[in-house]
Amino acid sequence: MESTETQVMEAPPGEAPDGMVWIPGGTFIRGNDGNEASVHEGPAHTVEVNGFWMDETEVTNAQYREFVEATGYVTVAERPIDWEELKKNLPAGTPKPADSILQPGSMVFSPPNYPVQLNDFSQWWAWVVGANWRHPYGPESSIEGKDNYPVVHIAYEDAVAYADWAGKRLPTEAEFEFAAKNAKSGAPFAWGDELTPQGKYLANFFQGDFPYRMTGEDGYAGIAPVKSYPPNSYGLYEVIGNVWEWTSDWYRPDTYAQLDKMTICKNPTGPESSYDPTDPYNPKRVIKGGSYLCSIQYCSNYRPSARMATAIDSGQEHLGFRCVKSETFNNP
Repeated sequence: MESTETQVMEAPPGEAPDGMVWIPGGTFIRGNDGNEASVHEGPAHTVEVNGFWMDETEVTNAQYREFVEATGYVTVAERPIDWEELKKNLPAGTPKPADSILQPGSMVFSPPNYPVQLNDFSQWWAWVVGANWRHPYGPESSIEGKDNYPVVHIAYEDAVAYADWAGKRLPTEAEFEFAAKNAKSGAPFAWGDELTPQGKYLANFFQGDFPYRMTGEDGYAGIAPVKSYPPNSYGLYEVIGNVWEWTSDWYRPDTYAQLDKMTICKNPTGPESSYDPTDPYNPKRVIKGGSYLCSIQYCSNYRPSARMATAIDSGQEHLGFRCVKSETFNNP
């Protein structure tokens, strides 16, 4: 399939910041109207973005540790839970959970060892007290020896705090998709029309029987260190798969449907507010890129056009981020 992307060969503004690559501006087709796409990925439409610098990898444990040690920052998953604040994002009358549950923690992939129906993610996700970026699977786990792994269990404000400290920002949804599509915006995958060209795995996603049997045919039965897979043509690593990544856009399922298809959308920053009809009490941002848990049997979100809504106070085992830098926007 031919690309429908046009690059505007903007010269990089000076020398590359450490660990970042230049993404030249251009126009591309954002979204997907294909059979493999979810409804909220469409309608596909033309978008133009200015050039920007982007981290070549997801932010790593080592990089996040440097930020925490410099600032004393405490992530959302490490903070005591305030029930009065929490219930503002819940339906009226929601009963208070047991005190043993209302402890700092995060969501961890906890698969069964047998087949389950795929319409209930609580079958393979569990709230684990003590899980956070330092202890990704619970208090007995550690990131020792994993400096070059992507930091996870990062809520939206945790990512913004790091980006502000680093003099960067989070990418918009449009910027992320432009960079991930790798000048192939007419193709379903970042590298072309085939998921595994010539039998080769180019990203970290789920193989096996989801969720209970992961075979790791791509080389990793779990999160991979950064730079484990080939970079795309811009020099970006794992922009598809491995861990989901935050963008700065608020989530609405009808974002694309509200746009004028006859007009090129220039440097979009998303809707002014969040609304998810399936969970209207929780403000959500868009995450992109998919993760090592994306499976052809379940979600197939290892596609650049895929988008998912995630509550801004949510940290998860398969959720991280990378930053961008430009003169165009500031963090919301």
